[in-house]
Amino acid sequence: MVVNAFDICLCLTLAWLAWQVLRSHDLFKAVVLFISFGMLMALSWVRLQAPDLALAEAAIGSGLTGALFLSALQRVTGNKRGERRLDRNEERHDKRA
Repeated sequence: MVVNAFDICLCLTLAWLAWQVLRSHDLFKAVVLFISFGMLMALSWVRLQAPDLALAEAAIGSGLTGALFLSALQRVTGNKRGERRLDRNEERHDKRA
């Protein structure tokens, strides 16, 4: 099996992206890096001649999980920006009044 420069670059980029995701303090940046990691991982599955795993990684690993992370991030940061959300006790009190 011959390893070419593209495969070595792909492996190094995957390792670098994984490290950047883990050490990122900005959550949005971490989610974007995670999505790009998943897409490059799908490319590596294609290079390993496993197209079924590549499709699963692209659809689930990058697409679905990335969308869920972005949705969760929007909910978390929306609460930090001053949007006041009622907790359960306040909702019960408002309904009684």
